[in-house]
Amino acid sequence: MRSLENIDIPSLKDKYPLLNQLISTEEVFWTNPNLEEFQTGIDKAPLTEDDVRDAEERLKRFAPYIASVFPETIDMNGIIESPLVRIPAMKQYLEQNYQQPISGELLLKCDSHLPISGSIKARGGIYEILKHAEDLALQHQLLKIQDDYSILDSEQFRAFFSQYSIAVGSTGNLGLSIGIISAKLGFKVTVHMSSDAKKWKKDLLRSKNVKVIEYEADYSKAVEEGRAQAAQDPKCYFVDDENSHDLFLGYAVAASRLKNQLEMLDIKVDEQHPLFVYLPCGVGGGPGGVAFGLKLLFKDHVHCFFAEPTHSPCMLLGLMTGLHDKISVQDFGIDNVTDADVLAVGRPSGVVGKIIEPFLSGSYTVRDEQLYKMLKGLVDTEGIHLEPSALAGMIGPIKLNKDGTSYIQKNHLTDKMSNAAHIIWGTGGSMVPKGMMEEYYQIGCNLK
Repeated sequence: MRSLENIDIPSLKDKYPLLNQLISTEEVFWTNPNLEEFQTGIDKAPLTEDDVRDAEERLKRFAPYIASVFPETIDMNGIIESPLVRIPAMKQYLEQNYQQPISGELLLKCDSHLPISGSIKARGGIYEILKHAEDLALQHQLLKIQDDYSILDSEQFRAFFSQYSIAVGSTGNLGLSIGIISAKLGFKVTVHMSSDAKKWKKDLLRSKNVKVIEYEADYSKAVEEGRAQAAQDPKCYFVDDENSHDLFLGYAVAASRLKNQLEMLDIKVDEQHPLFVYLPCGVGGGPGGVAFGLKLLFKDHVHCFFAEPTHSPCMLLGLMTGLHDKISVQDFGIDNVTDADVLAVGRPSGVVGKIIEPFLSGSYTVRDEQLYKMLKGLVDTEGIHLEPSALAGMIGPIKLNKDGTSYIQKNHLTDKMSNAAHIIWGTGGSMVPKGMMEEYYQIGCNLK
């Protein structure tokens, strides 16, 4: 997808004053004027609750296989899921450091510690490859829906899948998830990685016999090249992070799991007990899918906000202007250079933007320096290590309480905020090498 020719930037600036601050890479907080009540929004959506349920059932069918090939999932019976934990000491740290009280309690969804690939991408990425593998095996009558899927852990199936290949473009974490599961099944895998991708992620993939092709350009170029090369091979399946409904549905399954975890913690979500969820956003698939799943379950009682780096606010730009994937941050002179590598995306997914537009409460941007400060704060207060990009959601409750008072008032939430739960979606970090995590911590130490 290329940008519109002759974008009239001056008129866009006049129409959307916030654009000037985005272009200046200032931190902003934006509430979505196109937010609708759940029922009117869902009537237009191309995906339904049945689609999400279908994805959930498929993951259950694959659970015996996952448990067989990834021993770290045995305790969860092959279900790939992460903890939800209260972080009261971090809440106190945020309130003191930003001089802003947070009404309600603060929790962390630790997708950073998802098994297999240690990030939110273990949801959508692994799901899409499992669905493709199932489709191929069913099509060739090697598998029946009623089978115990642990039979896929065999030389027969690995030999079958080795006739096919998988390709994906990635800034890092999606590539890890796709590469690890595809290679385990027996597929040949190529990951097209942008200049933002960390060296350790490339090295880890290569150690698992994944072919890694590196580009000097950013994420959009890696996806474009991957898509073009895959199109030349009829046996190659391209995982299209910009346009995939399957990835989106894999992420959406998280919502029903979270609902169970909230019940276990005795946390209510209803008209008197609002739920706020803050999701780091790159191209949009992961946070979009999770937010969509949450809206299906909690409807108007959940309020989802996306978090992006000040230098890569692609989804906010696309949603605010309504131009979605027809514009990129580079069109506005924003450089798309950030230490939050997995969020370094210049052009949003138009597919995700259009699906999520009636459901998203808002979006905000955060500077890299804040990510490192909060990274250090989370280690000091809770002993939890996340990668920098995964901290983008952490400042959300501060921004909502400071800059989102009009949203709180408009939605009649003022008297309910003391009953609120705020969930920070910690999107990655457990696979970061220890030495690199220590470097991140030291950067946080050196910032005032």
